[in-house]
Amino acid sequence: MSNTEQLECSPFTELEALDKQDPELDHEIASPAPAEQSLLDRATSLLIRYGVETNGIDPISPSERTDKRLYQMFFVWFSTNMNVIAFGGAASGPAFYGIGLRDCLIILLIVDFVACIIPAYFAVFGPKLGMRSMVQARYTWGYYGAMLPSALNVFSMQGFLIISCIIGGQLLASVSGGLLNDTLGIVIISLISLVVTFFGYRVIHWYESVAWIPNVILFILMLGVGGKHLAIVPTSPSSASTIITYSTTMASSAISWCTMTSDYGVYHDAKASSLRIFSYTFAGFFFSTFIANALGVAFAASAVSVPLWAAGFDNGNSVGGLVAAVMSPLATFGKIVVVLVSLSVPSMCAPTMYTFSSSLMTISQRFAQIPRYIFVFVSVAILIPVAIEGALRYYNTFTDVINIIGYWSVVHGALILMEHAVFRKCDYAAYVLEDWNNPKRLPLGIAATATFLCAFGIIIPCMNQAWYVGPIAAAGSGDIGIIAGSCAVCILYPVFRRIEKRFARQRE
Repeated sequence: MSNTEQLECSPFTELEALDKQDPELDHEIASPAPAEQSLLDRATSLLIRYGVETNGIDPISPSERTDKRLYQMFFVWFSTNMNVIAFGGAASGPAFYGIGLRDCLIILLIVDFVACIIPAYFAVFGPKLGMRSMVQARYTWGYYGAMLPSALNVFSMQGFLIISCIIGGQLLASVSGGLLNDTLGIVIISLISLVVTFFGYRVIHWYESVAWIPNVILFILMLGVGGKHLAIVPTSPSSASTIITYSTTMASSAISWCTMTSDYGVYHDAKASSLRIFSYTFAGFFFSTFIANALGVAFAASAVSVPLWAAGFDNGNSVGGLVAAVMSPLATFGKIVVVLVSLSVPSMCAPTMYTFSSSLMTISQRFAQIPRYIFVFVSVAILIPVAIEGALRYYNTFTDVINIIGYWSVVHGALILMEHAVFRKCDYAAYVLEDWNNPKRLPLGIAATATFLCAFGIIIPCMNQAWYVGPIAAAGSGDIGIIAGSCAVCILYPVFRRIEKRFARQRE
């Protein structure tokens, strides 16, 4: 059997084969004698033999970036977004903002197309640089400055996990016939996500290549069973501010992926066409996001005219209940499909939990010395109690989490793009990989930090949240925080960065 055929067999044989080729993994195995090892070292050595990835955040060298299966870029993001989480998020349009079906669909078509461009572009950095997203951030933020976005990304990933596990738990509870409640469902989904993420990068890629199947089956069946009830229900005209706020919420949901998309291409072909990488990723993002979003608003908007659906939806607080209600005419078969779909929710949780670990390792050198799999347990320990509490008020939780993530991640993405386009001329060779962990060879980070703080000085008056409405948003503009923040970065960062480079000529 050829090496290529071996790699196609399973994620575990793939890991074993690549570990033999990877000198960075060899040094982990060639460790001191057992008597001299700590308990953690011995556990790590044992886990390596069973295919668990123990790589840290060191950049992957060009010689190791050889995986030519770029189609995986499509499946990772298609599976991640073609699920009930995207379905439930878009449903906030009619359920939370009171926007009609037709308006929601128009908004989603435009917003999803434009917003998905950003994370798809960031995916190109993975194969080209071989660096995790928060490590690459050091080339804009500096070594110490990058600790800020890394910490924010840790909280963001936990926010995504909370939202995902709430819906997964609701799905399980809704078809259990009273055997499970939301709390136990959340625990089950969290533990499945832990198992998938524990094994690491290549197992996640393998899992994502099949996780989309039950979700697609569910959506087809929902259309077949409930399609006759879908209708444009008359609603009051939505104000411009409400439409803007919903649009920015959905844009934030898509753009927020830019802080992690490069993490899932660091072993892929460094010589591959940037356009091919972008195209696979964009297709995976856009088609899954728009289809799931469109179905979400269609069923949520129609629920008010179908008593069974309205009861399951519970005033917009139970997406799982709505799905189960739509599938109820299929009796036992429908319940089986819903259970399978709930068990595929880790398709979104696994990449998120993986990036939680790498982002936490980027915050501190001490964290970077702890094996990645340890942080998976940390994530789950935080996730379960917070998700259980958040399930009591799902849409408030959703909008609060997504918008807060969106504010900072959009500003961060704009900073990275400005650095890449203006100061590194879109040249990947301008990133010296050997400097990734050397504070003296990286930017000072003052320009990025100052721009970030100034951008938030503009964002805060433009916020429109349940817990705070800024004066600009209150004046009727809606939530334009991410728009104002992005504009501030485009104006301020080039100025601050040129000043920084003038006073630190010996760097970079």
